[in-house]
Amino acid sequence: MLYLIGLGLDKKDLSYNAIEKIKKAKKIYLESYTISFPYTVVELEKFLSTATKKKIKVIISDRDLMENKLNKIISEAKYEEIAILVYGDPLAATTHSAIIEEAKNNKVKCELIHAPSVFTAISNTGLQLYKFGKTTSIPKWQENFKPISFFDIILENQRIRAHTLILNDIGLKIVDSLNELVQAAKNRGINITEETIFICSRLGTSGEKITKIKISKLLRDKKLQTQLKEPFCFVYPGEMHFFELKS
Repeated sequence: MLYLIGLGLDKKDLSYNAIEKIKKAKKIYLESYTISFPYTVVELEKFLSTATKKKIKVIISDRDLMENKLNKIISEAKYEEIAILVYGDPLAATTHSAIIEEAKNNKVKCELIHAPSVFTAISNTGLQLYKFGKTTSIPKWQENFKPISFFDIILENQRIRAHTLILNDIGLKIVDSLNELVQAAKNRGINITEETIFICSRLGTSGEKITKIKISKLLRDKKLQTQLKEPFCFVYPGEMHFFELKS
């Protein structure tokens, strides 16, 4: 049996069902390559050990293990109860759908345990969920690879007056992410430095911080940049309802 378990946004978001499944599991993997956690692995293990009343040790799973060596985990799940822990909700990332498909192909039962996700917590901004369009992600640029197609999703949403949730690649700093956003817009012939965005840091946790600010001001505010911790995301707003304007 394979359990695909959502951790939620804070470790205390774990449901009773999730804790019971973790307690039963022979091995517990932690998917760690799609998000920067707002807590350490040691803190998570301590919390899980207390919640389950059992010594819990998680196995850190990088991209190579989860994408190229997934069959190893699936094979284990044929004979033992195996858990994969995922930050947020397990189906919020398309990568995790591939895990379910691989389990089905190998006739391994897979049970999902859902949890809070950025896709609902983003409403803490005061923006209405039904007014969001497609979600996009800013990748960490490499010297010879600087894709800007993420900005086309923003433009597409703007045409239908929808908000855009912008996720960020793991390890990407706020100032670098903003500079990529500005440069991508510039490459499309658009200056967005005076546009107002929402930046959301550690949504759904006790350290949550949501700031509505002009891009140019945030780029200058070094103090605020240090206060905004990972994981973080942006919202590029579309046309705002008068209720949203109060946010």
